[in-house]
Amino acid sequence: MNMKQFILKEAPNAKLNVSNFELQEVDLPKPKDGQVLVRNILLSIDAANRTWMQGRTYRDQVIAGDVMPSYSVSEIIESKDPEFKKGQIVTAESFWAEYSIVEPRDLNKCPDNISLPNLLSLFGIAGLTAYHGLFDVGKVRASDTVVVSAAAGSVGVYVGQLAKAIGCKVVGIAGGDTKCKKVVEELGFDGCIDYKNANLVRDLKTHCPEGIDLYFDNVGGTVLEAVLIRMKNKGRVVCCGAVSQYESSSPTGPRNIPGFVITKRLKLEGFIVMDFKERHMEAITHMKKLLNEGKITIVEDITEGLQSAPEALVNLLNGKNFGKSMVRVAPDPNEQKMS
Repeated sequence: MNMKQFILKEAPNAKLNVSNFELQEVDLPKPKDGQVLVRNILLSIDAANRTWMQGRTYRDQVIAGDVMPSYSVSEIIESKDPEFKKGQIVTAESFWAEYSIVEPRDLNKCPDNISLPNLLSLFGIAGLTAYHGLFDVGKVRASDTVVVSAAAGSVGVYVGQLAKAIGCKVVGIAGGDTKCKKVVEELGFDGCIDYKNANLVRDLKTHCPEGIDLYFDNVGGTVLEAVLIRMKNKGRVVCCGAVSQYESSSPTGPRNIPGFVITKRLKLEGFIVMDFKERHMEAITHMKKLLNEGKITIVEDITEGLQSAPEALVNLLNGKNFGKSMVRVAPDPNEQKMS
């Protein structure tokens, strides 16, 4: 039996293109003792995928010839580990492929009462990143004025809603008038600035006249530079991503660091969502309650077919997604059983 997979054909010099990937047809792999074979149902598309091509981070660098790694929701097809059974739905450290061999340490069993896309969005990497960044790193308070960049992105949509739910004033930064309107009208942000057509320093002053207590940074670069000007003394900056820099051959940082960090006594802290793995269930319980109370809206951007994965990542890096980006590789087995 054969299956399809994507390899990184060649690492991009600057901007990532669909042509950097190659779709291959290969033999279906067989699990060895202690391994699990999964059928991938949904692949998570994240800006981090691009950073993996630039060098070793919290994982090995992805180089030419490698199958593209991805987080996934998958179904177990064959297990040679006693903890996992055929037919179980799991989240996995997987690949851009129809099937993947996964080590048990890279698998997590999933509850039955959550829809599979939600396991990658609100109750997956996106929502958990937003929750832990706000509460565990940013120490958000109800009285805070919170600004979040990439506000229409997979993490930003939940950062704003979680902060609003506890009483914060929330201002987003996003690209384009359409996204900004959705963030305000559909997600309840107090305001949103279109960075493509704005004077960020001036508009941040208009939206946040008393300054910013907490900034959730997903983009870095000149946006971070502008926000630092409006930070209050002893403000907190949660460093989650730097998507504005991922496609640059010569990344640049804010020119006012360390100056404003010192004079405003700011705290800047970076994190990886798995730093707080032991608190994931607490986060999920918190967000489930908000969802049941109608205080949070799930936003998902699902593209159909494994063949669309490269384009989905390129679109995300160019700001064309709204909410959590993912690719459906196979039908939901639960829906198949019901039909």
